[in-house]
Amino acid sequence: MAGVSKKTFAIAMIVCGFVLAVMILISPGIGTQDVGIIDAWRSLFDSEPNSIHYSIAWQLRFPRTLKALLAGSVLALCGAVFQTLFRNPLATPYTVGIASGASLGALICYKLHWVTTILGISSVSIGALTGAIGVLLVVLLLARSTARITGNTLLLAGVTIGFFCSGMMMFITSLADVSETHKTVRWLMGTLDTYGHVELSMLLPLTIPPCLLLLWFARDLNQYSVGSELAASRGVRVERLEILAIIAGSLAVSAIVSMCGPIGFVGLIIPHLVRLAFGFDHRIVLPASILLGGSFLIGCDFLTALAPHWYGQLTHTATTTARLPIGVMTAIVGTPVFLVLLCSRRS
Repeated sequence: MAGVSKKTFAIAMIVCGFVLAVMILISPGIGTQDVGIIDAWRSLFDSEPNSIHYSIAWQLRFPRTLKALLAGSVLALCGAVFQTLFRNPLATPYTVGIASGASLGALICYKLHWVTTILGISSVSIGALTGAIGVLLVVLLLARSTARITGNTLLLAGVTIGFFCSGMMMFITSLADVSETHKTVRWLMGTLDTYGHVELSMLLPLTIPPCLLLLWFARDLNQYSVGSELAASRGVRVERLEILAIIAGSLAVSAIVSMCGPIGFVGLIIPHLVRLAFGFDHRIVLPASILLGGSFLIGCDFLTALAPHWYGQLTHTATTTARLPIGVMTAIVGTPVFLVLLCSRRS
């Protein structure tokens, strides 16, 4: 990385890193309870570590922030990679049917009333992870039946299996009662609810290695983005790149969806925002997407807590301490952002 690219890389990392650092620093003090930023940080160094302020700030809020950071980073990174591999600006981390498979697995758990905890992990999360990985295996088998596995083949197979899973979900929902349907709908809206760091410790081995592999492919993705034939002539093993990148991205996204549910817009708009600001070099786009994706989802999580309070103040009605679903907030924030990006690209 030389010349202007090196300068752009430094600027991108400083800007995105600064935004993320600010989000993390203020996160323990953002919420519906009357515990501000100063109270939160003071409780961390207080002589009474089991105080109410400490519990709210560091056992409830901060784990949500770390979960949002991990989820947003993985979704944005995988979205950037998939948009390049599929040569489709509307590609998302869920393009190959991961979200549909995970949702079907979670719905089956609710329908079978298999709601328990295994090693600190919800059985619904285990079912969702199983469904997502199952869909990935089926997609790879279908794509392998052709003469050559390509991004387009994987895309078509993923869309087909995704539609099948959606149909099965509608069938199971038609047989479910009101309680099961409500739980499923809430799960489909996405969640960052957590207490402590058990889920985070389970997510790291499933997400960090695939993400490091995707970062390693940055140079190859630069070559791939200008054409498969040209990339192959420059020494890129195109088929291996497509398969390994899609498998790695899908595994990381499967882990996130199993714990958080399908959270939309992060993997769609963040890569576009990064490219608009810093260019198309994947050596910049991928790490910047990680930082900005985490910041975006943390910010949206702040809004899920503050929006009901603001609404109560505007309407002069009693407010609730319940948060909005994170998937609802990413849609509310992401839609106008994407439209602005679309207009900017056209201009």
